[in-house]
Amino acid sequence: YLSEINGSYNITEQDIALANQPKSITNFTKHPVRFLSFANNTFCFHFNGEIYTQRLNETPKKLDINIAADKTEQEIKFESLSRGATEMAVSPDGKEIAFIIRGDVFVTSTDHNNTKRITNTPEQERSVSFSPDGKKLLYASERDGSWNIYQTSVISINEPNFALSTLLKEETVVAIPEETFQPAYSPDGKEVAFLKERTTLCVMNLESKQIRTILDGKYNYSYSDGDQWYQWSPDGKWFVASFMETPSWPDTDVALVKADGSGQFFNLTKSGYDDGSPKWMMDGKAILWFNDKMGMRSHGSWGSLFDAYAMFLTQEAFDEFKLSKLEFELLKEKRKKDKEKAKEEVKDKEKSDKGDKKDKKETPKDKGIEPLKIDINNIDDRKVKLTINSSALSDALLVPDGDKLYYLSRFEKGYDLWVTNLKDNETKLLVKIDGYAGNLSIDKEQKNLFLLSNGSLMKVEIANNKLTTIKFNAEFSVNYPKEREYMFEHMWRQVDKKFYDPKLHGIDWKFYKSEYSRFLPHINNNFDYAEMMSELLGELNGSHTGCRYRSNPDNADQTATLGIYYDLNYAGNGMKIAEVLDNSPLVNSKGKVKAGVIIEKIDGVDISANSNYFGLLNRKAGKLALIEFFNPSNGERWAESVKPINRWEESELIYKSWVKKRNDDVERLSNGKIGYVHVRGMNSQSFREVYSDLLGKHRSKEAIIVDTRFNGGGWLHDDLATLLNGKKYVDFTPRGQHIGTEPISKWYKPSAVLVGEGNYSDAHGFPYVYKTLNIGKLVGMPIPGTMTAVWWETQVDPSLVFGIPQMGVRDLNGNYLENQQLYPDIQVKIIPEDASAGIDSQIKAAVEELLKQIK
Repeated sequence: YLSEINGSYNITEQDIALANQPKSITNFTKHPVRFLSFANNTFCFHFNGEIYTQRLNETPKKLDINIAADKTEQEIKFESLSRGATEMAVSPDGKEIAFIIRGDVFVTSTDHNNTKRITNTPEQERSVSFSPDGKKLLYASERDGSWNIYQTSVISINEPNFALSTLLKEETVVAIPEETFQPAYSPDGKEVAFLKERTTLCVMNLESKQIRTILDGKYNYSYSDGDQWYQWSPDGKWFVASFMETPSWPDTDVALVKADGSGQFFNLTKSGYDDGSPKWMMDGKAILWFNDKMGMRSHGSWGSLFDAYAMFLTQEAFDEFKLSKLEFELLKEKRKKDKEKAKEEVKDKEKSDKGDKKDKKETPKDKGIEPLKIDINNIDDRKVKLTINSSALSDALLVPDGDKLYYLSRFEKGYDLWVTNLKDNETKLLVKIDGYAGNLSIDKEQKNLFLLSNGSLMKVEIANNKLTTIKFNAEFSVNYPKEREYMFEHMWRQVDKKFYDPKLHGIDWKFYKSEYSRFLPHINNNFDYAEMMSELLGELNGSHTGCRYRSNPDNADQTATLGIYYDLNYAGNGMKIAEVLDNSPLVNSKGKVKAGVIIEKIDGVDISANSNYFGLLNRKAGKLALIEFFNPSNGERWAESVKPINRWEESELIYKSWVKKRNDDVERLSNGKIGYVHVRGMNSQSFREVYSDLLGKHRSKEAIIVDTRFNGGGWLHDDLATLLNGKKYVDFTPRGQHIGTEPISKWYKPSAVLVGEGNYSDAHGFPYVYKTLNIGKLVGMPIPGTMTAVWWETQVDPSLVFGIPQMGVRDLNGNYLENQQLYPDIQVKIIPEDASAGIDSQIKAAVEELLKQIK
């Protein structure tokens, strides 16, 4: 077998009786031995990109392999896409939209199908936006081993926009030793804000090139790139930003931050809930943000519903917002008349001043942007909830007059566009979208809304609620070898920057970059590329990493199933049924299909002893198929029309059958005293099932077995520990009748948790918490230490994704749980003989332990 007992993975020998210490057969270093097989007294294995053989008691020999092959990949391929945008920004005049596809920046007209490619690099660009005058584009790009800030402008003054431009000029705006992200022009276009090393908010003056720090990075944590939120105030004197004044991840507050570099900020929310996505609204008179205080929360794990709130920065702005519809109309009419009167006074003054200045033309002085008025005192009293129902919100905006709120909300399938008329207190569905939607913005005339939905650019004409897709044609050539080189560099750097342990588990990460980059010229497909990247990432000896290739072939096979187990020892014609799963499509009121019955034909096609019958069920899921049966015990033959199910549906039947078997075992072994629940995943749906069974059908049980084996993780450790750690403190007894006990919603009787080698991620975290809090006994086998949180990042080639375990979890002694094996209180193996006989020895041990406790 392969073992790391002496450092790197090597072939290891161990006598079956365990009388001697393990002995290494190979002694490779730096790289692991992989893919071990054995035949004819010879090992065969993979090491460092080569295949080796080794006869017993001899040394390894590298095979000399030469493969003659033609190129199978078109290295440079022309693409033309009309969807697939990952982000967008609308120009100040509303006539153009900048967007990003496959890591490059494009601009298209909002009214005409004219699209211009702005960048052309194998590397990726992010966070694109327009300058205040619409003549420049700002974005971040990862080039030459770092993220920097760039801007592009149109060269010719005769070309008024990007969509119809020819020559472009790109300039580097910010290039410092630290990486820089998420840039944004100041309202006057004279400065650029950006994030240094993902979290420190900075501003560069474009003339002096001086950089000042606005908000220290200690107030934020970036889980996934682009997840930080800040926005300039209309006068450029302030920022609003999401931040954590004190550590409270994953919840944030909203900060009002001075833009002068003094570091002064005001925490506007301090709600104890999640406050985020703040925006300036009503020309800087108010701040809009999302908060989940009033929204329903997931019963377990992540998730809650949000509302949109507004906070008014002066009492005058708040008083105006509270005006009735009639009062507001009168105020607007008065302002209109005052404006007209002011214009007339200016004209009269110009006439009276003509005299000697008749021939002189004075250029009006630019008054600049008027500074905002901000009154921090009692600002929390000037807060209003704008949405009538909490929901899943993706974006929102409040119009300058403050009388309408547009927002993207998901109640059922996907996100839809809603509007609330705040003066009429009326909310209605404006446009059905039924998909993902975000990046909501409005033009200056308030005639059109723009949004990004499922990779498409959308426009909504407010007057008639008309939703149209903004057509674009993004033409580009993909250089696959260059793109893979970039993704290699990107993934390597992401690990270097974001891996939870800054020491990278003590490995020489630069060495492995050099070792694996040499394979790049020989890879011509993403399947091999993902395998190579996974081997590189595997050198970290960490969980939650690797690279995956998501193939999406056209018209792929989809083999249906009948929800049965076959007798694999049967050698005759047809398929002999060994077991019919509960709720299989073959289960009906006739009850004739059972173990021992033979399936002879599918849709009239005979099944011979040596035929592959799977093709007969290809693409048959949910469609009628004629199945012909034969029962050898009574000689009966018959046919039934059934609807085969897909593989996912079959896996559900198998899982439920597995759980039922263990539930029945616990019921039998404990004489009905102990209940059983299985935690399938660390998510809200699984928690609801556990809660329902625990406090429903098992409420009267004296103890409970909580099975976490084969759980792949999620985030549920505290919810489960709290549920199982109840302490009885009172009974409800009206007139002597016992009708209930507190805690009502917690289990306060004995429990035991089943664990195994397959527990992963938070299925390691929960047993750790359960044991640390001394709630009960762990029963089973040791759990590998895999308690980290991961970001799975989709690459510029969206068929590839890779994981970074970036959230480390430490125990009370300061040690990471990652790679810290957790041992059960009662260690029990499931030996092969028991497993083949259907005996779950870990269930048996847990029952025995709990029976001792409830005597």
